[in-house]
Amino acid sequence: MNSHLSRRALLGGAATAFTFAAMPRVFAQAASPAPTGPFAQAPLGYAFDALEPNIDAKTMETHYLRHHGAFITNLNNFAKDNGVLASAPVEKLLAEWQQLPEAARMGIKNNLGGHANHSMFWQIMAPGGAKTPEGDLKAAIDRDLGGLDKLKADFNAAGGRVFGSGWVFVTVEKDGKLALTTRPNQDNPIMDGKMVLFGNDVWEHAYYLKYQNRRAEYLANWWNVANWSKIGERFAQAKAGTLKI
Repeated sequence: MNSHLSRRALLGGAATAFTFAAMPRVFAQAASPAPTGPFAQAPLGYAFDALEPNIDAKTMETHYLRHHGAFITNLNNFAKDNGVLASAPVEKLLAEWQQLPEAARMGIKNNLGGHANHSMFWQIMAPGGAKTPEGDLKAAIDRDLGGLDKLKADFNAAGGRVFGSGWVFVTVEKDGKLALTTRPNQDNPIMDGKMVLFGNDVWEHAYYLKYQNRRAEYLANWWNVANWSKIGERFAQAKAGTLKI
């Protein structure tokens, strides 16, 4: 082989490899699998890398497709033998979970809670929107939670105290008052008669690829991706009695 040709080919290959390596990584949103039952996962609505650098694209992809997707698969499998799952809204099933078929009760409860928690989670982290609470929501936070700065501090502290896996939430009472609470595992406040305004996932799969064991750092940075326009919409729906998962 001609030595000059070999050298040109080698350099050309190296340049091509460098070009691809230097290209920015853009993660398009993958569609969730088509459901084979009554439960379906809503489209994420934005790219997996849209919340960078606060939440990395690989975590979002894995969290949305595999973790949340598994809840959908499990629920549709439960629905094959438990027709009640196909005949009632998720909110009603969660509120009355203790009346579910006993043999499958805990499995259904855990997967229903996981589905509800994550459906909310993807909504309120959507990119864009207001960066701070406004209007009636701001007034409620000031009145019930001591203002945004105090809410952040108390919310982060509560999330840090969750032992093992769970969630930290802000809930809406029937009279419109806000409260801060935590739940273990995939439990959802709807199970206790409360509406969920927003919440943060403190299971390790939500942050470990980027933050490892630094949950406090994750909790602090998470506020950078909170979409207060979406949270405000949920507050208005809660007051109107139309809030869904």
